[in-house]
Amino acid sequence: MPVEARLLLVEDDEVIRDMLQVSLERYGFTVHAAGDGLTGLELFREHRPDLLLLDVMLPELDGIGLCRRVRETSTVPILMMSARGDALDVISGLESGADDYVVKPCESAVVVARIRSLLRRVSFAAQSPPARGVQPSAPEQAGTQGLLRFGDLCIDTDGLEVSREGRLIALTPTELRLLLEFAAHAGTVLDRGTLLRRVWEHEWDQDTRVVDLHVQRLRAKIGSEFIETVRGFGYKMRR
Repeated sequence: MPVEARLLLVEDDEVIRDMLQVSLERYGFTVHAAGDGLTGLELFREHRPDLLLLDVMLPELDGIGLCRRVRETSTVPILMMSARGDALDVISGLESGADDYVVKPCESAVVVARIRSLLRRVSFAAQSPPARGVQPSAPEQAGTQGLLRFGDLCIDTDGLEVSREGRLIALTPTELRLLLEFAAHAGTVLDRGTLLRRVWEHEWDQDTRVVDLHVQRLRAKIGSEFIETVRGFGYKMRR
């Protein structure tokens, strides 16, 4: 995790924005704040923060649009905030490229826990060893240590790169962790609660939309044929 990670907070409610900024700075984060989406986009380009914390409802450019604009050039972690917890807000945020979400109002400790979880994924993608269970002797290894093949999909568990037919696939840290979890247990059904705990570090499994939508995004990038839905149970990666 970056020391004194730099955060970009975009929230149009001045009271909530100031309260969150003060609270996050007390936890040791450096926080840049904006009250609208266009200003938030400018600050993102200027400061290149380690994580974005975005409200869904924003003037000028809403959180969904801002998330999409950021995803055009960056895989930086994005945590969305929804005032209502409305299913449409949550789904739209995750589909636009967000990694996770929180429902307002929420305690600052909860927000910090989600932020730290996302930053750990970035640290993992940058320097950590492969996800637990991924071994060079896994089925369909390519003959090079740390290289796994599933058909024409190649996963370099040492370099943490994913490619298909020789073309690199850009994955967010969350998508990479999810793919490595599937690859580590190829052929085994993983339920949504297990994936929430291992990838998102959530200790509950009442809301599994974040898993379903990330699986959907991952399939869109690597190909839908690699991850199978086992109805009533969860997902598994085909050997």
